[in-house]
Amino acid sequence: MKTATPQMARAINDRLALDLLLEHGTLTAPQLRALTGLSRPTVSDLIERLRVNGLIAVVGESGEDRRGPNARVYGIVADRAHVAGVDVRRDTVNVTVADITGRTVGSAARPLETARSLQSAGPLETAGSAGAGPPPGAGQSVEPGRSGEPGDDLVTIIAGTVAEAAGHRSMHAVVVGAPGMVNPHSGELATDNGVPGWRPNLLQALRHRIDAPVTLENEVNLAAVAEHRIGSARGRKDFVLLWLDDGVGAAVTLDGRLRRGASGGAGEVGTLGLRGGSFCDLVSTEFIGGLDRDSLAARIAEGAFTSVAVLDPGLVVLGGETGRSGGDALAALVGERLAALSPVPTQVRPSTVEGNAILHGALLTALSIAHRDIFGEVPA
Repeated sequence: MKTATPQMARAINDRLALDLLLEHGTLTAPQLRALTGLSRPTVSDLIERLRVNGLIAVVGESGEDRRGPNARVYGIVADRAHVAGVDVRRDTVNVTVADITGRTVGSAARPLETARSLQSAGPLETAGSAGAGPPPGAGQSVEPGRSGEPGDDLVTIIAGTVAEAAGHRSMHAVVVGAPGMVNPHSGELATDNGVPGWRPNLLQALRHRIDAPVTLENEVNLAAVAEHRIGSARGRKDFVLLWLDDGVGAAVTLDGRLRRGASGGAGEVGTLGLRGGSFCDLVSTEFIGGLDRDSLAARIAEGAFTSVAVLDPGLVVLGGETGRSGGDALAALVGERLAALSPVPTQVRPSTVEGNAILHGALLTALSIAHRDIFGEVPA
């Protein structure tokens, strides 16, 4: 077993204390000692170290109702860094900005024009230019002017929406969620996603327009991150998120890690051939109008069975509009149908992430990047 060096031990203790402050908001030195089990001198040293490095500060005092000196209350310096989560839909761009503690400090949304009103260009695009000019607020973190390249207006809209949500704040990390398969090697979209104005190398263009590292991730993968951290899969190492909306897909988490596959295609279940057609055609919101709940549950279970048979995740979460609106009743029916198909015991739960799960996942991913960079990575 590898023995921790003093430097490694300090890094572990510092990150432990910072994670506890993220979880609890504020803590005193005695509370940190109780939660970590560390000695008084060790906690005193780490507090001083974190204060000197500008990571925590005294935010108040406690103990006014007892004798003796009041205990100082410490909190993370929230404006040490800010991050942005971006959800690019086929008709809207939504952005949320948070400080390093995860507190929302800004948000913005802008519509995208339909593909019919845009010029076609490029093999991965469904459209060319979207909009009549640079949107208001874009000058804060977006270079003025346009390149005139196909898809440049989409870059301007995304970057301008980030700038509007950020206000005067600089971004430490920006994570963008979008439909489609993301190549794990290039980080770019590998397939057409139907978003008006999307083009090859759009991520590279965004990185030139936004003054922060930009990461592109598949939307369903980001929804799974949210489900794992704050939703129905919290505390589970293995699960599959089945996304049931206007698009259909899945995300796979095994041993606590999101699995993207060799080419980024893990979870691309929409094209799965089932009785009656593709899985997407059978369960997307466009095609299930008027379908009774039992029939819908049977279709979902048939599609979920493939993932369950191959991965044995133990949990399937039903996300997207259909999964959330169906609630426990639909999840229970899918569970019954799935049990009849598979000998592998599998729980089925509806999504419990409030609001936009994709945006939550993008923000949580961006926060993880900031925490790793600023607080330090916990040594293995």
